[in-house]
Amino acid sequence: MTINARIAVDAMGGDEGLAVMLAGVAHARRRFEGTQFILVGDEAAISAGLKNHPNLSQNADIVHAPDIVSATEKPSQAIRRAKTTSMGIAVDLVKRGEAAAAVSSGNTGALMAMAKLSLRTLPGIDRPALAAMMPSLGATDVIMLDLGANTDCDARNLVQFAVMGAAYARTMLDLKSPRVALLNIGTEELKGTDIIRDAAAQLKLATHLPMSFTGFVEGNQLSRGDADVIVCDGFSGNIALKTAEGTARFVGDLLKRAFRSSLRSKIGFLISRPATELLRDHLDPNNHNGAVFLGLNGVVVKSHGSANEIGVAHAIEVAAKLVREELTRRISDDLSNFEAAAA
Repeated sequence: MTINARIAVDAMGGDEGLAVMLAGVAHARRRFEGTQFILVGDEAAISAGLKNHPNLSQNADIVHAPDIVSATEKPSQAIRRAKTTSMGIAVDLVKRGEAAAAVSSGNTGALMAMAKLSLRTLPGIDRPALAAMMPSLGATDVIMLDLGANTDCDARNLVQFAVMGAAYARTMLDLKSPRVALLNIGTEELKGTDIIRDAAAQLKLATHLPMSFTGFVEGNQLSRGDADVIVCDGFSGNIALKTAEGTARFVGDLLKRAFRSSLRSKIGFLISRPATELLRDHLDPNNHNGAVFLGLNGVVVKSHGSANEIGVAHAIEVAAKLVREELTRRISDDLSNFEAAAA
């Protein structure tokens, strides 16, 4: 599989350090021949690390960045140092057209602020949204947005999120007409706030777009596979995401405790091991890594700070596919069609 995309990687971001970031980039390079990289960070440290990845060193340039953004740094502080940090320089390379996308495992708030300030939003988009894929019981993952970029949203924001999420689903999940739903406290039409009901009324009229609005879903339906895209404000979305992640870890820890409780349980574990490993792989966040800031005039992907080599490679895969499939153009076209029909 060949993807012609030059991707800027914030090599200094992430909890696991430079070694894991380089290993992830090298892994992605082996999977996607033709992809070129710009590694942004401490030039001496990156050069030393590349000695362990000779194949990557032939397909990557290094751009030196003297500073990094810490995990606890406020976005307002990080923005002031954008021109000297690995994160800020990676985003700026996209702005200047020297990279097709940027990937970072660093501070989410700082990355969002830098990306929005540098790249600006697409015409017709009021606010960008953070979207990610979550495991489900359906044939594909489910896409959820917004996951924390906008705590307060009006109906217009939610409608724009739905249009962007549907375009993202068509790109990443290869769906012709993704099923889109709004997160609500009930599935009945009268449930929820005026904002949610207003957004639903507008989305019902979007029959001309390559998406299918299916109404409301509740929190206990997020992973049932009944929808391909779930839309909500960033406050609710972030809580829902963290709850789902915590529940997955809780179930995993319970299984470990149960299988270690007795000799009979240990024997049972050996018998059921193929099934438990399948469950672990399905719930592993590294296999779903790569959140995207939708609505920007460029592609920026946020990798989880604790992602391992496979997780970093998956985030890069997301960035490369979004560039190849021209996601920003798809969003612009869909939004223009929606607004023209509404007018």
